[in-house]
Amino acid sequence: VQLQASGGGLVQPGGSLRLSCVGPGYIFSRYSMGWFRQAPGKEREFVAAIAQSLGGTIHADSVRGRFRISRDNAKNTVYLQMNNLKSEDTAVYYCAAGDRSSLAENYEYWGQGTQVTVSS
Repeated sequence: VQLQASGGGLVQPGGSLRLSCVGPGYIFSRYSMGWFRQAPGKEREFVAAIAQSLGGTIHADSVRGRFRISRDNAKNTVYLQMNNLKSEDTAVYYCAAGDRSSLAENYEYWGQGTQVTVSS
């Protein structure tokens, strides 16, 4: 596993979590980074992506204004700040490295996933 995601957990609706994903320098120096999620019984869904250098971002409509992706290339880390969480955000969250895109097939490297559960 070349990407290691962490930071998931159980949170109440309206709460916040910050996910982190760490990887080797050769990945962070070359690739855009993305976050995807997969809920039970559903297909993997794009969440957000950030470009390698200038840091341009894209966010899915379902999370725009609540989630924010960022990266720290010096720390080889990409983050997903999640605010105002809703029950429908419950899923396993995966980080990935590849072309900045909402399509999973454009990503070459994947982390192992971290569980986020939003429940009262």
